[in-house]
Amino acid sequence: MKGSNAEVISDTTESGRSTGLHSGNVKLKRKNEAAGIRAVDKPVKKKKIINKKTKDNLFGYLFISPWLLGFFGLTLGPMIFSLAASFTDYNITSKMNFIGLDNYKKMFTIDEMFMTSLWNTLYFVLFSVPATTAGAILLAALLNQKVRGMKFFRTIFYLPSILSGVAVYFLWMQLLSPSTGMINTFLAWFGVDGPAWLFDPEWTKPSLIIMKLWSVGGGMLLYLAVLQGVSKEMYEAAELDGANIFHKFFYITLPMITPIIFFDIVTSTIGSFQIFQEAYVMTDNGSGGPANSLLFYNLHMWNNAFEIFDMGYATAMAWFLFVIVLFLTFINLKLGKKWVYYEGGDKK
Repeated sequence: MKGSNAEVISDTTESGRSTGLHSGNVKLKRKNEAAGIRAVDKPVKKKKIINKKTKDNLFGYLFISPWLLGFFGLTLGPMIFSLAASFTDYNITSKMNFIGLDNYKKMFTIDEMFMTSLWNTLYFVLFSVPATTAGAILLAALLNQKVRGMKFFRTIFYLPSILSGVAVYFLWMQLLSPSTGMINTFLAWFGVDGPAWLFDPEWTKPSLIIMKLWSVGGGMLLYLAVLQGVSKEMYEAAELDGANIFHKFFYITLPMITPIIFFDIVTSTIGSFQIFQEAYVMTDNGSGGPANSLLFYNLHMWNNAFEIFDMGYATAMAWFLFVIVLFLTFINLKLGKKWVYYEGGDKK
């Protein structure tokens, strides 16, 4: 009985204390309000609307926005427009009328120069790409030797690759002149009658291929860089096994530089299909040369677009060329897995 009374007394005491504290806090609050002092609530932290990752991404898109504007406005946009125009009779000045696949049918049924231009381009690609690739590799192998004055020779062979444009084409027109050209003059010293070059349909395309070989310095520099990265220990091990210079070149050098050869073949193929300036300048503003032997695909497309103003047909030709290049690039990528060697032995 006494214990229960004690518990009641303690509870009453504690409730009294809490009641007293509460009443004291209320009185203090009223006193402060009367004195013009208000209790300041603790600031509530606001949740961040944009986290750091999103903020970094926004800054990234902001920095690449000039490129994005250029891509969508100057690349993707014109591509979509040209694709749509290829199904119309668009000629720049009149309204675009949808004609379906007529432009694509015209290539194989009406346009007599289409197959000629396609054949000229394929001829140039088939001979110029292997010739320039092999020339660049052999030149790089020669310039990779440790000989005094090698830097001077490397510079001399590289210089033609940085020269381009109309001036170079006029220079080669002078060199290939049948009567006064330096090349035929040189051949005449040995009793050889030089060909008519740009005036002979059989020699026009070989003339441009020779001109292309003159500027293999860019590819040479690429191969020279990768040749200097080939391990010397591999050559030393091959010499101990009795390998000669040809064995080392075909069984060590070539396999080790196949990734660069593959890259060069793909890019050279795409570039060769785009040949235009040489033929336009060296054939009297796009006439196609003797017997249309230099009427390349891009030149024929240019004539249709800006001479005849048949822009719809020209865009159809552009997309047909795009499909050809895309198909050949796909074939190269598939075949490359069979002969391209990567360090570590993995074929990718």
